[in-house]
Amino acid sequence: MSKIIIIGPAFPLRGGLATFNERLARQFISEGHDVIIYTFSLQYPNFLFPGKTQYSESDPPFDLTIKVDINSVNPFNWWVTGNKIKKENADIILVRYWLPFMGPALGSILRIAKKNGKSKIIGLIDNALPHEKRPGDHIFTRYFTACLDGFITMSSFVKKDLKQFTDKDIHLVQHPLYDNFGPKHTKSLARTKLGLPNDGFIFLFFGFIRKYKGLDLLISALDELRGENKKIYLLIAGEFYAGEDDIISQINNSSKRDIILSHTKFIKDEDVGLYFSASDCVVQPYRNATQSGVTPLAYHFEIPMIVTNVGALPDLVAQELGIVCEPTPKSIASAMEKMYTFDTEKFQKAIQVEKKKLSWEKLTEIIIHTANQSRNHV
Repeated sequence: MSKIIIIGPAFPLRGGLATFNERLARQFISEGHDVIIYTFSLQYPNFLFPGKTQYSESDPPFDLTIKVDINSVNPFNWWVTGNKIKKENADIILVRYWLPFMGPALGSILRIAKKNGKSKIIGLIDNALPHEKRPGDHIFTRYFTACLDGFITMSSFVKKDLKQFTDKDIHLVQHPLYDNFGPKHTKSLARTKLGLPNDGFIFLFFGFIRKYKGLDLLISALDELRGENKKIYLLIAGEFYAGEDDIISQINNSSKRDIILSHTKFIKDEDVGLYFSASDCVVQPYRNATQSGVTPLAYHFEIPMIVTNVGALPDLVAQELGIVCEPTPKSIASAMEKMYTFDTEKFQKAIQVEKKKLSWEKLTEIIIHTANQSRNHV
């Protein structure tokens, strides 16, 4: 049994990173490890946060030890927190890195923590460089990566970016399957609970709405659709993080505005299953991407996908699991038309095979292997 500290978002913060970290902690615990999550008392100053709130409205997890200690902008806090973590004498410190803004805080905390001479520090890197570039990105990431003992990514594109900052081994693992949102509901029940039409084919856009995710391309694609043989809808489920006025204006001016169902709000964890269960296809019309947490969600709820040919998105969508298209309205529209004839029986068989590859056990195995490997290199 090892003592493991996870540094990153967790309750009372909300969002995909928090959900991931809590699920990963539970996996380690199920394997017999002692786990503590250190999360943020202040993750972002309000003026830097694009959403309505950073905090969860769900009940706190009763089965996890979460310490709400890290202030991302207070150097004195970094010193205090670094010393707390140092005294924990953990075997492994696993730290999430998704934004260079966090580089100074996390890099400083880790430099102090590793002075215990015991903890091996492994970075789980979501983005070495962000989708939206900012001054200081390279400096902050270089500062952060310099103090780590090993690296894991879930995208070959992130791995390529990360190689700019380290010559240490970088292990690549597929994003595990999100299996903590409950079972799939019947379609009719899910649609009734969400107040959606019971008839018709629903395409789902899910997650935070940002420019790079291409929702505007998907809305434009609706106008490119030729005479459909069946009633379709576009369900938008997620909170605006950017471009709200532009998207609303685009919807209002669209010839297909009557088939656009806008649930533009933060989707609570307990409601995620309803949205996927109510839908027939998930669309990820991204302009650029590293990896996406939406893909494992679609796999868990066994919904076929349309993804654009950017970043690592096509790597996880074999021909039997969905359709890959270009990030243009015409190409997305063509994929939507093809999706009506998608072989659902073939999909069900293929998804059962694919789901076995996306295990949390595989991720924990690689984390522990990476830590042990770094010890052997000392």
